[in-house]
Amino acid sequence: MTDNPYRPPASDVTPQGGGDSALLDPPRRNGIGAGWRWIVEGFRYFGRAPLIWIIITVIFFAIMLILSMIPLVSLVANLLSPIFMGGLMLGCRALDNGQPLKVGHLFEGFQRNTGSLAAVGGLYLLGSLLILAVGGLIAMLTGGGDMFAFMQAGQQGAIPDEATASMMATGVLLAALVVLALYVPLMMALWFAPALVVFHDLGAVAAMKASLTGCWRNVLPFLLYGLVGLVLIVVGLIPLGLGLLVVMPALIASVYVSYKDIFLGKDAPPADTTGLAA
Repeated sequence: MTDNPYRPPASDVTPQGGGDSALLDPPRRNGIGAGWRWIVEGFRYFGRAPLIWIIITVIFFAIMLILSMIPLVSLVANLLSPIFMGGLMLGCRALDNGQPLKVGHLFEGFQRNTGSLAAVGGLYLLGSLLILAVGGLIAMLTGGGDMFAFMQAGQQGAIPDEATASMMATGVLLAALVVLALYVPLMMALWFAPALVVFHDLGAVAAMKASLTGCWRNVLPFLLYGLVGLVLIVVGLIPLGLGLLVVMPALIASVYVSYKDIFLGKDAPPADTTGLAA
């Protein structure tokens, strides 16, 4: 009997996530209005399980605060943050699939691709140290490095002349601008990395590269997103910071929303079986 040419293949041809070599569609470009949509959708995710989100937020920030208060151990926070974020991305996908969000989702990153998630944190820490070193070097070369010494001397009545003070201020400002300019791409590389690791089994470098590409192709929506997010954080700080218990979960969920929008297409079902184009 002649085979039907229109019959679907008998074997499973769904692309499987297999690490750095797997292929994922190139990140989508979105209009500037997408930045607002991501935040609105983030609040909707919060509304599906507000109490659990608040508990998760309290636990997460308590852990990070405790770690940050311990000398040297505070560096571990950089390694753990992507692991926690990976777990929260899995929690968002659970909500997407009609499943309940659980406090345990915060720690689910410790059970899935933990090494890659920790490597993302390690690369972010290394990048941060290098950026700060560059900023410090620029400050020293431009005279800004002397400002601290003059500040100490100022307590004893020593005040630099106007020309020297101007040079130091210029050096500090230049160093700060360079640090900011370098931190932006580093944050872009970090933004989607946990989601790409847990959903697509990418290694740390591949995930950060893909994240950087996705953010770069959506600079305009991220500008709007950043402005609105900053306003929300400021508003959340007003009532003794209690508003952050709502704002921060919504912003975390908005990362998942923007990930789906950029890497899967906003109408695509949440999945972890595709890969990433080089």
